[in-house]
Amino acid sequence: MNFELSEKEALLQKKVREFAEEKLLPGVIERDETSSYPIDLYREMVDMGLIGLPYEKEYGGQGGNYLDYAIAVKEISRVDASLGISFSVCTSLYGGSVYNSANEEQKKKFLKPVLEGGALGSFGLTEPNAGSDAGGCVTVAEKKGDHYVLNGAKCFTTNGPLCDYIAVYALTQPELKSKGLSLFLVEKGTPGFTIGKVENKMGIRAAQVSETIFTDCVVPAENLLGKEGDGFKIAMKTLDGGRIGVAAQGLGIAEGAFEIARKYLMKREQFGKPLYKNQYLAFKMAELECVIDQARLMLYKAAMDKSEGRPYSIAAAKAKLLCTNAAMQVTTEAVQMLGGNGFMKDYHVERMMRDAKITQIYEGTNEIQKLIISGALFK
Repeated sequence: MNFELSEKEALLQKKVREFAEEKLLPGVIERDETSSYPIDLYREMVDMGLIGLPYEKEYGGQGGNYLDYAIAVKEISRVDASLGISFSVCTSLYGGSVYNSANEEQKKKFLKPVLEGGALGSFGLTEPNAGSDAGGCVTVAEKKGDHYVLNGAKCFTTNGPLCDYIAVYALTQPELKSKGLSLFLVEKGTPGFTIGKVENKMGIRAAQVSETIFTDCVVPAENLLGKEGDGFKIAMKTLDGGRIGVAAQGLGIAEGAFEIARKYLMKREQFGKPLYKNQYLAFKMAELECVIDQARLMLYKAAMDKSEGRPYSIAAAKAKLLCTNAAMQVTTEAVQMLGGNGFMKDYHVERMMRDAKITQIYEGTNEIQKLIISGALFK
């Protein structure tokens, strides 16, 4: 059993970390303050092959695995969690929805533009009354000849305002509730597909999140992915993979804040000595290092379970729970360790703390992760 990254994985980590520090770091505070999305930097990530890392080359991917993907999301999120979640949604949620349901022709048509072409993908499942209870969706899709007509609205749609494609879950048989849920691919510019309110958020402020509205939106029948009624099954499988992405985002935030705090404690002096010479602070950092290590190991296990075809739902739930809790714990402590400076934007950790909170909420709240984990314990 080897707990070290391979040479190839270590090179990937180094490459993405250098990109994040050289390209993402200089403008990250301004992007947070203005809620502006760096589409040019995102497209550089596409050109580096990051978005398609875990998919086969025939679909525009890089032929890697989910550990490669988790490493890349983690490294981006160490510096910019907003780009980290945009990346994760394109690869895990949009890409996973298509990959887990589409036929070969649909995969090539709808994956390639996102994985290698720079188009943005999005994921439409959550509604005002359907969050943790995904079966509470009320968006409907009525078949009329060679097309479906969608009516309804999704909320909190990451990449929504900028998306070129959105995977939309809608009821084709409303009376069956979750068993009547189906999956459709809607393209930008489709009549009846509009963007509603763009959200003003506490964290991940550069990520673009909005309502997506469907009003008599006509979608060709060939844009149904999978069969009618398969949507809930596809969504749950897709979210399992998405939780690995959010876990990687959380771990990246934790690692980034930890490193800022570590360097600060070595440089800052009080009472005639560096802060790290205070045993309380040194011991606190030791505890946080352990928290980060256990989260990292769980994330890598979940990623490898998925990559190697083993059951991974429970491992993904554990990774999401541990990594996102680590993000919140480490960033909160980092702000405290930096004192007044920790409260100032120039030191980044206050932004990381705000970014960390949402990781405990989206793609399945951490309470839902505990429900999944405990459910498996008592079968």
